Amino acid sequence: MEKKLAEYKCSTNEAIQLKLVRFPEDLEDDNTTFNPEYSHQVFGDDEVAFGYKGLKILLYYIAGNLSTLFRINYTSKVNEKFDCVEADDVESKIREIIPPGFCTNTDDFVSLLEKEVNFKPFGMLLHTYSVHNEEAGEDITYQIYKADMTCPGFQEYHERLQTFLMWFIETASFIDIDDERWNYFLVFEKYNKDGATLFATVGYMTVYNYYVYPDKTRPRVSQMLILPPFQGEGHGAQLLETVHRYYMSSPTVLDITAEDPSDSYVKLRDFVLVKLCQDLLCFSPEKLMQGFSQEMVMEAQQKLKINKQHTRRVYEILRLRATDMGDAEQSRSYRLDVKRRLIGPYKKKQRELAKMRRCLRPEELTNQLNQIDLNMQHEQLEESFQQLVSDYRRVLERLAQA
Repeated sequence: MEKKLAEYKCSTNEAIQLKLVRFPEDLEDDNTTFNPEYSHQVFGDDEVAFGYKGLKILLYYIAGNLSTLFRINYTSKVNEKFDCVEADDVESKIREIIPPGFCTNTDDFVSLLEKEVNFKPFGMLLHTYSVHNEEAGEDITYQIYKADMTCPGFQEYHERLQTFLMWFIETASFIDIDDERWNYFLVFEKYNKDGATLFATVGYMTVYNYYVYPDKTRPRVSQMLILPPFQGEGHGAQLLETVHRYYMSSPTVLDITAEDPSDSYVKLRDFVLVKLCQDLLCFSPEKLMQGFSQEMVMEAQQKLKINKQHTRRVYEILRLRATDMGDAEQSRSYRLDVKRRLIGPYKKKQRELAKMRRCLRPEELTNQLNQIDLNMQHEQLEESFQQLVSDYRRVLERLAQA
């Protein structure tokens, strides 16, 4: 019995099928389908739906305004085969995160697709750029806009857009749209259909403007997502740089931060900030070799709204570029400079150890000393340094290709 019931378990990451639809033929084209990275926030930690064989959860979005088609298909349901065994209510779980007004049949969805020509991006145009598409053999144009909830139709659009967060950001949550301190930045692709220019949603970022006493703000990036069909094309860097430049122009902005940044976001930010800083005089090769300075901190903060911690990373990356790592003296100088920063947490442990020597009984001290192995600390420090240098080299390689 248990073995037979196990056949009715489906991975929700595989069952959920997402599409961004531009043309009616996209509906039947498997190449336009993509799956979530995560579904635990909707279906639990196991990311499993029980009670179905051949489960398919179709969530198709019109590429521009994101009008939605939601359907559930399956080949067999456990209720039909076994008494007193209930299948998970998949439909209710999805309805909790997608806003009302979605289509449930294909004909209605296709009729909405015909009206897509009327969709235009929301808000104020900030930046236009192009990316060469090898497959199409042409440059494709993209635009970045800043919007807010006063834009007609934007609130409804945002409700549909934010559903993607649940599938692609591990700890995603929906924001309070009634708070006017939120800013929204949107990326769109321009494309042609039957001679008309249309717009497809590429990704977006939300930024919260925190108050800093007495008269400043500190914008904090909260959510950032480039949709999977567009990932790996440089749109994240374009979006982050555009948002940074937008806030740089404001005299009331102190600096720009991010909320719980992922490793991939930190690497993206490194690239963008190094690109912005590399032409500042305080980051000239001569000054880089003299070490991290207050001049760097002040200039990066005043001109580019970059805080001290991020400026230090920029310095280390640019100094690596200016350093001949094949030269023993230059390499040693760079290694010691970076390790002096990395050793901070270890020095804190040493200070704690000194306090313990004064306060703890011998047996308690021995127990604590076992947890603070100095050789292990040196190994961890070297490992951290090597990982950092590896990350920095990737940033510099990308910068050389930009």
